[in-house]
Order: sequence, then C-alpha cells, then structure tokens
Amino acid sequence: MTACYSWSCVSNCGACCRLDPAQRPEALEALSTEQKRLYLEMVGSDGWCIHFDTGSRRCRIYASRPDFCRVDQLAELFDVEPAEQSDFAIACCRDQIRVEYGGRSQESKRFERAIRTNH
Repeated sequence: MTACYSWSCVSNCGACCRLDPAQRPEALEALSTEQKRLYLEMVGSDGWCIHFDTGSRRCRIYASRPDFCRVDQLAELFDVEPAEQSDFAIACCRDQIRVEYGGRSQESKRFERAIRTNH
C-alpha cells in the first residue's frame, strides 16, 4: 500500500525509457493505433528509446515527449481512477526500476526516498 506516498520522478534514472515491446506488452495494449506506431518507431535496437541518452540518463526530447512518456498521464491511458493515479504511477516505476536496475539498486533507493519525501 502506497497511500502515504506521492509519486515523484527521479532524475537520471530513465528506467521508463526502456521501451522494449517484449517487456512492455501492457503499454502497447493501452495505446491508440497512432500512439503505438510512434512508440514502436522510438524503440532502438537495444530496446531503449532512441531519444534517451544512456550516458547522461536524460531524455533528449523531454519537453516535447509524447503523452505516453508522461507518467502523470498514465492514469488516462490505463483507465485508472484519478484518486489512484499516484499509487498506480508508483507501482509502475517500482516495477520498471526493479526490472532494469534491481530492487536494491541506487535508482530504487533514490526513488523510494523521493516518494516518501514528496507527500
């Protein structure tokens, strides 16, 4: 239960930028035909978004990134009630960080600190 926590993005993480369709079938399912086309165009040969700079762990198109890249809009894509949006976003980030970096990684620890102090 994450009721006392509030979702917060952790800079220089980028776990959500791993777009590999084999690892994210639920993401593709939630997208419209046009969004799905764009999503698939953004997947690089290594499964990471082509706009993600793996060296600096930053998005090169952050200000103009597609709506499906905006965690604060995930609730709409997945038809989640607004009151449950933060918990949903936290669960998504936890899962993705665990898959990409591990549950005991620095990214995971930083994320847990951020959501505890952001409420």
